[in-house]
Amino acid sequence: MTHQTPQSTPRAHTARLRRSAALALLPLAVACGGGEDRAEERRKATPTAVTAAPEAGVVAPAKVEVIAGLTGCTAEIRIEAEELREGQCRTEQGEYRITTFPEERFKETWLDTAAMYGGKYLVGTRWVVSASPELLDGFRSRLGGTVRELRPVAPTTAP
Repeated sequence: MTHQTPQSTPRAHTARLRRSAALALLPLAVACGGGEDRAEERRKATPTAVTAAPEAGVVAPAKVEVIAGLTGCTAEIRIEAEELREGQCRTEQGEYRITTFPEERFKETWLDTAAMYGGKYLVGTRWVVSASPELLDGFRSRLGGTVRELRPVAPTTAP
Protein backbone atom coordinates (compact mmCIF):
# COMPACT_ATOMS: atom_id res chain seq x y z
CA MET A 1 0.00 0.00 0.00
CA THR A 2 1.44 3.33 -1.01
CA HIS A 3 0.69 6.55 0.79
CA GLN A 4 -0.22 9.46 -1.43
CA THR A 5 -0.32 13.06 -0.29
CA PRO A 6 -2.88 15.28 -1.95
CA GLN A 7 -1.46 17.92 -4.21
CA SER A 8 -1.64 21.41 -2.86
CA THR A 9 -3.44 23.59 -5.37
CA PRO A 10 -4.23 27.27 -5.03
CA ARG A 11 -7.93 26.38 -4.77
CA ALA A 12 -7.29 23.84 -2.00
CA HIS A 13 -5.09 26.34 -0.18
CA THR A 14 -7.79 29.04 -0.41
CA ALA A 15 -10.42 26.61 0.85
CA ARG A 16 -8.23 25.69 3.84
CA LEU A 17 -7.66 29.37 4.62
CA ARG A 18 -11.40 30.09 4.50
CA ARG A 19 -12.17 27.15 6.80
CA SER A 20 -9.46 28.30 9.20
CA ALA A 21 -10.75 31.88 9.16
CA ALA A 22 -14.31 30.69 9.78
CA LEU A 23 -13.17 28.55 12.71
CA ALA A 24 -11.11 31.42 14.12
CA LEU A 25 -14.14 33.74 14.00
CA LEU A 26 -16.56 31.19 15.47
CA PRO A 27 -15.87 32.12 19.15
CA LEU A 28 -16.43 35.79 18.31
CA ALA A 29 -19.71 35.02 16.55
CA VAL A 30 -20.90 32.91 19.47
CA ALA A 31 -19.86 35.52 22.03
CA CYS A 32 -21.59 38.31 20.12
CA GLY A 33 -24.68 36.30 19.28
CA GLY A 34 -26.80 37.22 22.28
CA GLY A 35 -29.05 39.69 20.46
CA GLU A 36 -30.64 37.45 17.84
CA ASP A 37 -33.95 37.24 19.69
CA ARG A 38 -34.16 41.02 20.01
CA ALA A 39 -33.18 41.49 16.37
CA GLU A 40 -35.82 38.99 15.28
CA GLU A 41 -38.45 40.77 17.39
CA ARG A 42 -37.49 44.11 15.82
CA ARG A 43 -37.74 42.68 12.29
CA LYS A 44 -41.21 41.30 13.04
CA ALA A 45 -42.37 44.51 14.74
CA THR A 46 -41.13 46.90 12.07
CA PRO A 47 -41.11 45.24 8.65
CA THR A 48 -38.89 47.02 6.17
CA ALA A 49 -40.57 47.86 2.93
CA VAL A 50 -38.83 48.75 -0.31
CA THR A 51 -38.58 52.51 -0.30
CA ALA A 52 -38.27 54.70 -3.32
CA ALA A 53 -36.24 57.85 -3.69
CA PRO A 54 -39.02 60.11 -5.00
CA GLU A 55 -36.88 62.82 -6.58
CA ALA A 56 -34.47 60.43 -8.24
CA GLY A 57 -37.05 57.88 -9.33
CA VAL A 58 -34.80 55.03 -8.16
CA VAL A 59 -35.54 52.25 -5.75
CA ALA A 60 -33.18 51.60 -2.87
CA PRO A 61 -30.90 49.82 -2.04
CA ALA A 62 -28.41 52.22 -3.45
CA LYS A 63 -24.71 52.87 -3.21
CA VAL A 64 -23.25 55.34 -0.73
CA GLU A 65 -22.25 57.54 -3.66
CA VAL A 66 -25.80 57.59 -5.10
CA ILE A 67 -27.39 58.50 -1.79
CA ALA A 68 -24.71 61.14 -1.16
CA GLY A 69 -25.38 62.67 -4.57
CA LEU A 70 -29.10 62.87 -3.81
CA THR A 71 -28.31 64.70 -0.56
CA GLY A 72 -25.95 67.16 -2.24
CA CYS A 73 -22.53 65.88 -1.24
CA THR A 74 -19.64 63.75 -2.41
CA ALA A 75 -19.08 61.16 0.31
CA GLU A 76 -15.67 60.36 1.72
CA ILE A 77 -15.68 56.58 2.13
CA ARG A 78 -14.63 55.76 5.69
CA ILE A 79 -15.40 52.06 5.91
CA GLU A 80 -15.26 49.48 3.15
CA ALA A 81 -16.06 46.02 4.55
CA GLU A 82 -18.00 42.92 3.53
CA GLU A 83 -20.82 43.79 5.93
CA LEU A 84 -21.16 47.50 5.15
CA ARG A 85 -19.85 50.60 3.40
CA GLU A 86 -19.90 53.94 5.16
CA GLY A 87 -19.39 57.40 3.76
CA GLN A 88 -19.02 60.70 5.60
CA CYS A 89 -20.57 63.87 4.22
CA ARG A 90 -19.70 67.41 5.23
CA THR A 91 -21.85 70.18 3.79
CA GLU A 92 -23.04 73.62 4.81
CA GLN A 93 -26.15 71.86 6.16
CA GLY A 94 -24.06 69.76 8.55
CA GLU A 95 -22.22 66.46 8.83
CA TYR A 96 -23.83 63.07 8.34
CA ARG A 97 -23.02 59.45 7.58
CA ILE A 98 -24.46 57.16 4.94
CA THR A 99 -24.16 53.42 5.52
CA THR A 100 -25.15 50.73 3.03
CA PHE A 101 -25.34 46.98 3.52
CA PRO A 102 -25.14 44.03 1.11
CA GLU A 103 -27.97 42.26 2.95
CA GLU A 104 -30.92 43.42 5.04
CA ARG A 105 -29.78 41.31 8.02
CA PHE A 106 -26.55 43.33 8.28
CA LYS A 107 -28.59 46.54 8.45
CA GLU A 108 -30.78 45.13 11.23
CA THR A 109 -27.71 44.05 13.21
CA TRP A 110 -26.22 47.53 12.75
CA LEU A 111 -29.46 49.13 13.97
CA ASP A 112 -29.55 46.85 17.01
CA THR A 113 -26.04 47.96 17.88
CA ALA A 114 -26.82 51.64 17.23
CA ALA A 115 -29.81 51.39 19.58
CA MET A 116 -27.44 51.48 22.57
CA TYR A 117 -26.64 55.08 21.58
CA GLY A 118 -30.21 56.06 20.79
CA GLY A 119 -31.07 58.73 18.24
CA LYS A 120 -32.97 59.09 15.00
CA TYR A 121 -31.95 57.52 11.70
CA LEU A 122 -33.35 57.56 8.19
CA VAL A 123 -33.69 53.90 7.24
CA GLY A 124 -34.32 52.39 3.83
CA THR A 125 -33.81 49.04 2.19
CA ARG A 126 -30.19 48.10 3.00
CA TRP A 127 -29.16 51.68 3.90
CA VAL A 128 -29.15 54.07 6.87
CA VAL A 129 -28.46 57.80 7.07
CA SER A 130 -27.21 59.11 10.43
CA ALA A 131 -27.79 62.86 10.79
CA SER A 132 -29.48 65.49 12.90
CA PRO A 133 -33.29 65.20 12.94
CA GLU A 134 -33.61 68.40 10.88
CA LEU A 135 -31.47 66.97 8.08
CA LEU A 136 -33.25 63.61 8.19
CA ASP A 137 -36.62 65.23 7.51
CA GLY A 138 -35.23 67.01 4.45
CA PHE A 139 -33.47 63.88 3.18
CA ARG A 140 -36.59 61.75 3.53
CA SER A 141 -38.36 63.61 0.72
CA ARG A 142 -35.37 62.97 -1.56
CA LEU A 143 -34.44 59.44 -0.49
CA GLY A 144 -37.61 57.85 0.80
CA GLY A 145 -37.20 55.59 3.79
CA THR A 146 -38.54 55.88 7.30
CA VAL A 147 -37.26 57.96 10.19
CA ARG A 148 -36.70 55.55 13.08
CA GLU A 149 -36.04 56.63 16.63
CA LEU A 150 -33.85 54.15 18.47
CA ARG A 151 -34.05 54.20 22.23
CA PRO A 152 -31.26 52.82 24.36
CA VAL A 153 -32.20 49.92 26.58
CA ALA A 154 -31.60 50.82 30.20
CA PRO A 155 -29.56 48.29 32.15
CA THR A 156 -31.45 46.32 34.76
CA THR A 157 -30.25 46.26 38.32
CA ALA A 158 -29.62 42.92 39.94
CA PRO A 159 -31.00 42.28 43.46
